[in-house]
Amino acid sequence: MDNVMAAPERIAAALRGELLDGAHPVGTRFREEDLAARFDVGRHTVRSALRLLVERGLVAHERHRGAVVAPLSKARIDEIFDYRKVLELGALRMALAAGADLEPVLVEIERLEALAERSPQPSWRELTSVHSAIHRAIVAAAGNRHLLDSYRRCEDEVRLLLTFVRPDFDAASMAAVHRALVDELRQGGDIATDALTRDIDDTGRAALLGALRRAEESAHLLGHA
Repeated sequence: MDNVMAAPERIAAALRGELLDGAHPVGTRFREEDLAARFDVGRHTVRSALRLLVERGLVAHERHRGAVVAPLSKARIDEIFDYRKVLELGALRMALAAGADLEPVLVEIERLEALAERSPQPSWRELTSVHSAIHRAIVAAAGNRHLLDSYRRCEDEVRLLLTFVRPDFDAASMAAVHRALVDELRQGGDIATDALTRDIDDTGRAALLGALRRAEESAHLLGHA
C-alpha cells in the first residue's frame, strides 16, 4: 500500500520541480496518457498526482481539458498577493508585538547572499526556494502554527508565479532587496510593516503586473502582425 501511495507523490514531485523551473509554459496541458507512459504507471495514479498539483496551485483543472498550466492574470496576481499581504503583515505584527527574534530571517537572507556569491545565475528553482524561506521565516516568527500552515499552502503558487519575472531578477539583486528589507524589519513598528508592504506590493506584485503587461502587448502585436 505504501508503494502505491508513493507513486502519485513521486510523479507530482517530478512535475513540481519542472514547473518551478519554468519548464512548462502557460497553456501546457498535462495529458494523462502521456504521463502514464512517461512514468510507467496507470492513469488513475497520474490523476492522483495531478490532483496534488491542483491542490498546491501549480496547475488548474479545466473542464474538457484536464490539468493545465494556468495563464497569468491580474485577478490571479492580486488574489495571491493580497493573501500574502494579509498573512505576512499579520504575522509580522504579532512577532514584533511579542518581541520575537528575527534572526532566522537574517539567516535565510545570508543564505541568499551566499548563493549570489557562489553563482550569479543559480537555478531559478534554487533561488525561489531561498526567497520563499525568507518569507516563511517572517511568518514563523509569529509563533503561530496555523499562520505557518497557511503560508505553506500558497508557497508553491507564489514560486510558480515568480517564474514569469525571471528576466527581472538575479540572485544579487534579490539579495540586495532582502538585505535592505531585514534591516528595516529589525527597526520594528511602522518602519518594519511599511518595508514588508513595499516588498510585497512594489517589488513582487509590480514585477508580475509588468510581466503581464509585456505578455499582453506581445500578444497584441502578434495579433496585428
